Amino acid sequence: MLRFLRHYALAAALVLAAAPATATEFFVDGLEDVPLMTGLEALPDRSLVFDKPNGRIVESYAAGAVRRGDVVRFYDETLPQLGWSGRSPTYRREGEVLRLGFDGQDGALVVRFSLSPR
Repeated sequence: MLRFLRHYALAAALVLAAAPATATEFFVDGLEDVPLMTGLEALPDRSLVFDKPNGRIVESYAAGAVRRGDVVRFYDETLPQLGWSGRSPTYRREGEVLRLGFDGQDGALVVRFSLSPR
C-alpha cells in the first residue's frame, strides 16, 4: 500500500508540473515585476527596452479580447501589492513612473505599458 501511495504522489506531482502556467506567472515584456493580466498576450515585436544610468525606459504592448475597465481594475488592485502607488493610468514606485495607455475597443484592446524615470 505504501508503494502505491508513493507512485500516486509521484504521478500527481508530474501532472501538476506539466499543467499550463497561469497568467500570474507571466509578466509584461521588459517589466519582470509587472504581471500580465489573464486575457492579454504580449506583443514582443512592439516592445522597446532601454536601461540607462538614470533609469529604465520601457514601452511594451499586450493585446486581447478584454475590457478596458477590467484591465484598469486588475492593475489598480494588483500593482499596489507590488509596491506601486497611484491609480490608472499612472503608477509610481521608487523613482519610476508606469503609465497605461489603451488603443482599440473593448473586446479588441491593445494596452501600452510605458515605464520611465520620474
